[in-house]
Amino acid sequence: MSTKSKLLIGILGAAAAGVVIGLLMAPEKGKDTRKKIKDTAGDWADSLTGLWQKGRDAAEGAYSDAKDKMKQTKSSAEDKANKVKENFS
Repeated sequence: MSTKSKLLIGILGAAAAGVVIGLLMAPEKGKDTRKKIKDTAGDWADSLTGLWQKGRDAAEGAYSDAKDKMKQTKSSAEDKANKVKENFS
């Protein structure tokens, strides 16, 4: 796991802990507090799912772009190699 990933997980964990502690310290009924925690967790899960999907889509796009670029580079190299062969034939 990279340093950036660890940092992001740490920040998200600290933020989640802060939210939960804040909700638990609020002077509300336990039922209301539990509902807020459940709703907040659901919202965060939805947000993280969306973020994960965007990251996955970006990675797939980058992979596809790199693959296309490698095909172009290979084709160009083959063309140059064929020209060199023709010049020496």
